[in-house]
Amino acid sequence: MTVTISLEELLGWNEESAKFWHQHFAAHSELLALPCDIGGTKTVQEFVRHIWAVELRWAERISGKTETPREQIPEGPLDALFDLHRRGMTILRNLLEDPAKDWDATYTLNVSWLPPEFRTATYRKLCVHALFHSQRHWAQLATLVRAAGNPSGFHGDLLFSPSLR
Repeated sequence: MTVTISLEELLGWNEESAKFWHQHFAAHSELLALPCDIGGTKTVQEFVRHIWAVELRWAERISGKTETPREQIPEGPLDALFDLHRRGMTILRNLLEDPAKDWDATYTLNVSWLPPEFRTATYRKLCVHALFHSQRHWAQLATLVRAAGNPSGFHGDLLFSPSLR
């Protein structure tokens, strides 16, 4: 028997984290101005933009939609950034409900920032990457805001997720 975690479960975990941070920043908007140097960003708001924009752009790639150009990604406010997440998750949920989607088919990225040997992957791997990318960054963000004297209470470990039993 192969033990698995489904893409639906990982997507649920991702949604829980995104909702937590959206609510947390809505209640503590001053945290969005904190300095942040992760992923080439200068503030927490830029970092949140990066996280949710990447979700959207990966979902667009996986679905075959045209990627939203970076210059069309809003810089804020928070609700506009959260909408990037919602749009990306809607695309992924629709794909997960499509029985015709071949998750084992491969996709080749046409990007210069990734070494050629890593540019081709299955849609399944790309989806998992997109979801884990966000989780990794939320953990970094939890550490950053805590170090700045603003503990968030974020419980992002999969162990705490009701999306997976």
